[in-house]
Amino acid sequence: MESNNILLTEFEYAPFSKIRTEDYKPAILKAVELAKQEINKIVDSKDAPTFENTIEALEYSGQKLDRVTSIFFNINSAETNEKIQRIAQEVSPVLSEFKNDVILNKALFERIKTVFENKSTLDLNKEQETLLDKKYKLFTRNGANLAEKKQEQLREIDKELSKLKLKFGENVLAETNRYELQVTDESRLDGLPESFKEEAAEVAKEKNKEGWIFTLEYPSYIPFMKYAKDRELRKELALAFGSRGFHDDELDNQENVLKIANLRYQRAKLLGFESHAHFVLEERMAETPEKVEAFLNEMLEKAKPAAEREFKELEDFAKDLEGIDHLEKWDSAYFGEKLKQKLFDLDDEKLKPYFELKNVISGVFTIAEKLYGLHFEEVDDIDKYHPDVKTYQVTGESGEKIALFYADFHPRPGKRDGAWMTIYKQQYVQNGENERPHISIVCNFTKPTAKEPSLLTFNEVTTLFHEFGHALHGMLANTTYPSLSGANVYWDFVELPSQVLENWCYEKEALELFAKHYKTGETIPQEYIEKIKESANFLEGMATLRQLSFGMLDLSWHAGDPSGIDNVKAHEVKAFEPTRLFPDVESNCMSTAFSHIFQGGYSAGYYSYKWAEVLDADTFEYFTEHGIFSKDIADKFRENILSKGGTEHPMELYKRFRGKEPKPDALLRRAGLISK
Repeated sequence: MESNNILLTEFEYAPFSKIRTEDYKPAILKAVELAKQEINKIVDSKDAPTFENTIEALEYSGQKLDRVTSIFFNINSAETNEKIQRIAQEVSPVLSEFKNDVILNKALFERIKTVFENKSTLDLNKEQETLLDKKYKLFTRNGANLAEKKQEQLREIDKELSKLKLKFGENVLAETNRYELQVTDESRLDGLPESFKEEAAEVAKEKNKEGWIFTLEYPSYIPFMKYAKDRELRKELALAFGSRGFHDDELDNQENVLKIANLRYQRAKLLGFESHAHFVLEERMAETPEKVEAFLNEMLEKAKPAAEREFKELEDFAKDLEGIDHLEKWDSAYFGEKLKQKLFDLDDEKLKPYFELKNVISGVFTIAEKLYGLHFEEVDDIDKYHPDVKTYQVTGESGEKIALFYADFHPRPGKRDGAWMTIYKQQYVQNGENERPHISIVCNFTKPTAKEPSLLTFNEVTTLFHEFGHALHGMLANTTYPSLSGANVYWDFVELPSQVLENWCYEKEALELFAKHYKTGETIPQEYIEKIKESANFLEGMATLRQLSFGMLDLSWHAGDPSGIDNVKAHEVKAFEPTRLFPDVESNCMSTAFSHIFQGGYSAGYYSYKWAEVLDADTFEYFTEHGIFSKDIADKFRENILSKGGTEHPMELYKRFRGKEPKPDALLRRAGLISK
């Protein structure tokens, strides 16, 4: 079996087309075995523990396991099926067990502890110091100092959590896939753009059904909520979206939410922390839940008056336009879009012809070239996991190899919602060789139709720039150790490179590079550019309040003892109270589909989007003071932020780049929440 398992051979690029589904599990089990042998070699060494034979040896161990699992779990997100999901359920406890075997290995920890306690006598550089600190903390934060009985409890909790998080995500995906809104009466589609209707008709045709089909996938859901005049249909779709995982059936996530929150709390208490949030935030820029709460409340204080004014304006507008007395959640996007059109005479349908996907890709590449001297060449000799995926070799100014870049843009049934950046191979230096990274971005953008290419909404344009900002963080990594490379940074720092790049989408100099009409080639008119800029802060107070509400909901689950919570919905209603604008919808629940915090890595960290916005607004202000394509500022950003990964504390890196600590003022100015 092993001899013909492609995953167990040596390969530079992921050999997707040669991997059989049945290869994954044996490859992962064998790679775990190999990694264990490498750990044993460190532990069994008769030599006294040194930085090289213990810390570095541990850092470079398990490389085959890292490669195989990165391929497998990326496929489980982007091109999954029932077999792959079943394998994920089977191997996740094994991987959790292996991680615990390493972290709770007393002999290994003793060697690490010896090196750590003698660090003042070692001649370590900054990156080596950081690696030593992180390795020591990795063990102590995961139970290395616990008594054996408590270590066993920790193992059980971790095993259970790994299963529950997978199940949570599978339920959300299944709920998203099983719902469809079929419309056979065209008069009920009033307001929807023709291209969007055409796409919905194609979906119906693929399913051998009549009329038009709309789904809960973002490229279908968001435009429908924005443009459909039929309020009842908007309500139906919104209720379906808002009730994912909340149906008291086999896909219900309420029990999973409670179990995950409680197990995380128990885990934190075992390790001597007050709560899961206290545990998480010890390794963040924000440091404590109290600081996060203060940050969210400061933002809330500034945003709430603006949000309430905007809500009143929107409600009055809806009453004048369609006689609606009380705004509901399913009215927000629709009337927001109508008001935006009235105020700015600008909508996605006017802008989309200027944002053909291939032009936007070309634009973001050109911006990366202007800022960082990167060159992207599409290649067709790299294996892919799906025909939709595009592959690019990335080189630097002197032709040196920088990275391999995968891009996967359109929705499919086996692909989870949203957009993300991921890694197939980390950058690191070993034996004098600088191994370059393999980076991927995965999105769910509007598909091309028989009549039109893929035309992006402006929101999709900013999403592409956002994920590409993460990709640059990975591509431009230049560190010695893989665990400190690229986006391996504090979670509330990781969004800086992504969010800062979104700013270029609003700038004339940048837009003129790629915003060209897909039929005529005409550059986007100046008046549209001005309106994009003017409308950037449209309903910003409400948008800020929404983000703050998610951060507060996250903290409500993780900053205290959740054992007293027996009703997910009631708890959520209470958490949302300070930020609530719309009436609550009894049949909806956010927590049961809040994948960021219950499946992904954002638990006790959702605030980091707003935190990183403070950093990104402050950073972009620096660029605008010197020109948005200033090579000098770009070099400083690359040198101090993008290339350094997690080699130093992010605040030190930021101060070295900017010359000072960030303040919220630049963000509040940009959002129009305080005067310039």
